[in-house]
Amino acid sequence: MADLPVSFIQVTDITRITPHMARVTFDADQLDPGVGQTPDQQVKLCFPRAGQRTPLLPEQEDDATSWYQAFLAIPENERPWMRSFTIRRRRPGSTSLEIDFVLHGDTGPASSWAGAAQPGDQLGMVGPSAIYSRPVPLVTSVDDADWLLLAGDETALPAIGTLIEALPERARAIAYIEVADAAERQEFDTHGDVTVHWLYRDGAPAGRSDVLVDTIRKAEFPPGRPFAWLAGESGAVRALRRHLVDDRGLDKKSIDFSGYWRFKLTQDDAPTAEDMAEAQERLAEAQASGEGGWG
Repeated sequence: MADLPVSFIQVTDITRITPHMARVTFDADQLDPGVGQTPDQQVKLCFPRAGQRTPLLPEQEDDATSWYQAFLAIPENERPWMRSFTIRRRRPGSTSLEIDFVLHGDTGPASSWAGAAQPGDQLGMVGPSAIYSRPVPLVTSVDDADWLLLAGDETALPAIGTLIEALPERARAIAYIEVADAAERQEFDTHGDVTVHWLYRDGAPAGRSDVLVDTIRKAEFPPGRPFAWLAGESGAVRALRRHLVDDRGLDKKSIDFSGYWRFKLTQDDAPTAEDMAEAQERLAEAQASGEGGWG
């Protein structure tokens, strides 16, 4: 298996699971056995430019860096938009994948594509990288925490769903999930002991609500050693991480964090100083734990 598998996937079905979340089912031209078999598994989806039926991608290479350099060498007006997504589910014994898309209008290539997607439409898929996956205590074989804290907005909801549904019996988790309103709630099938707190913005725009951070700051945590998994808007993720380290006394090694998006900025915009510092810290933690690869 290459460190960075590259494939094409084709839409077979689209289901609106909430007013602002679409679940798109894809069939892949090829899938390695481990793809979609573990929770919180991310891939890069490549969206075609105007006039393209299929996104223009370089041939797969064993070296991830060389492939990405070839990708960047594609002229900008032909180079696909690339965005990160979580595999929500893989149908057993098949090459069929489900990926959830947050629908927020025509403000970005992914949401715009998902809002108009039809069976037969094609995307490119890059990854997942088999060597870039941090085990989450209580979900995987790692068991060095007493309970799991999950926190994020709707962009983190697909990954949170995979983590909750992967919990074994008696594993305890508490999730705080920020969404627009009660219509965005979802149900999860799990063997774990899970408490989900749904938090509503009540008209506040995504990225400008403090409900997630404020609620966790005021929350009474259960006894024991937590492991925290945080994702969503970068500013909120940073604020939560600071709170957990500075006010709750969590070791930084007990927090997995990822800023999925930035208020008023896209993934095509240059990283801020905070973005660079966050990326360097995540890279340092990955190297210290023996991980690596292209995420």
